[in-house]
Amino acid sequence: MSEITELLSRARAGESQAAHEAYASLYPELRRIAHSRLRQGGNRISLDTTALVHDSYLRFVNAKSLDVSGRNHFLAYASKVMRSVIVDLIREANAERRGGGQFDVTLNTAIAEASPDSRTKGDEALFVHDALTKLEQVDQRLATVVEMRYFAGLTDSEIAECLGVTVRTVGRDWEKARLFLYAMLKD
Repeated sequence: MSEITELLSRARAGESQAAHEAYASLYPELRRIAHSRLRQGGNRISLDTTALVHDSYLRFVNAKSLDVSGRNHFLAYASKVMRSVIVDLIREANAERRGGGQFDVTLNTAIAEASPDSRTKGDEALFVHDALTKLEQVDQRLATVVEMRYFAGLTDSEIAECLGVTVRTVGRDWEKARLFLYAMLKD
């Protein structure tokens, strides 16, 4: 049993110090994931890498039940938490940008007919989030493979180990998920 796995096991048992130590041990990898997530979120996000890691840490320690069995599961979980933080911030920025609770009426039809290419990077992150949410409804494992590979940066063999499947299965799942997400984002 690795040190991280042991710490996470102790954290699941309710030992808060073990949770802190696990997070501290994985801090450099969490910063890498956070940096990658922020690049995907666009420039409307008011967080930097450190703030995103710390915000995800707060959600981690406040989680009532954390069912992660090892390093790779934890990194996938952290990536999912970071994704939710970024999506929340983009939605908040979009709401403020559009006047908050005010209702605007426009007579300019060019806005409604804008091409998908005119989307901002933050809007794109929301579209990816929505497509991934739809993929979760269709096939949870495919969505998990995307999160672990694309967002957490895990290799196919690491994902296979976490999910208890073969590396070839992970490769096939990745291809299926990419096709599904491409179709969703194309519309």
